[in-house]
Amino acid sequence: MYIMKINIKSLHYLLAVVLMCVGILVPAIAQDDMASDTMGGKDLRPVKNTFLGNWLIDNQTVMVPVKGSFDFAIQHRFGTVENGYEDFWGLYAPSNIRLGFGYTPVEKLMVGFGFTKYHNTWDFDVKYALVKQARKGGWPISLTYYGNVAIDTRKVENFANSSDRYSYFNQLIIARKVTEDFSVQVSPSLSHFNAVEGYYDENDEIQGTMENNHFAIAVAGRYKVSNTISIIANYDQPITQHYTNNPNPNISFGLELGTSSHTFQIFAGNYYNIVPQANNMFNSNNFEDGEFLIGFNITRIWN
Repeated sequence: MYIMKINIKSLHYLLAVVLMCVGILVPAIAQDDMASDTMGGKDLRPVKNTFLGNWLIDNQTVMVPVKGSFDFAIQHRFGTVENGYEDFWGLYAPSNIRLGFGYTPVEKLMVGFGFTKYHNTWDFDVKYALVKQARKGGWPISLTYYGNVAIDTRKVENFANSSDRYSYFNQLIIARKVTEDFSVQVSPSLSHFNAVEGYYDENDEIQGTMENNHFAIAVAGRYKVSNTISIIANYDQPITQHYTNNPNPNISFGLELGTSSHTFQIFAGNYYNIVPQANNMFNSNNFEDGEFLIGFNITRIWN
């Protein structure tokens, strides 16, 4: 019988995250109601620029570009820094790169695809804005769904079945533009891999496997220090406990430089895989051991 194992320590992290979000959102709701009552009337138009673009370090943001927008992203991750000068703190180590493309054919809906160097992975994604935060008196949060399917296109001898190539990712992104300069989002997610690793003893008898499904939660924030520069940070906490080789959390932080059509982010973090389900389920880099890497995202949007 299949039993999903949950890490109790991770639940404590999750509870802390939920309480933090409640602490942010509840006063925000009260503030909106008060503003509506004292100033008169409501402004139900969506807030602008909760985040600058589709990506905040390793996670999708709540934002969906306007109808007719075309988005191009280059995501690059160097190697980890622990070898020091030997590979120039990871800059000359094997890197991972993703090229991504997105288009908004109708309002609130973006579709896209990308290709990642690691395992020659193609991904096809969809993103839909379910609710948008209003400027005054309406919804106090924005809510967006993001999902993808990824295909590992390495040679056939790497797979017992063709379906083993597939993995999936589903995420709800809940965000609040708290002030003109500060935005925060929390994103629970579910990753699924059709094929997972098994673990055997010396007699080649299977002792256990990883779970096919993996729950996680991410918290991200952005603070503007000027019209073009922001401080960005992100934390990803795994929740599901596997038989062995549990993934490590990810902590990342950096700077974002942006204009109306370009965004450049440079940061340090633990995630290497770029495709979200691979990051959430297989991250082996431990920030407590200093296993950080340098990464950057470059995006260009036409609308």
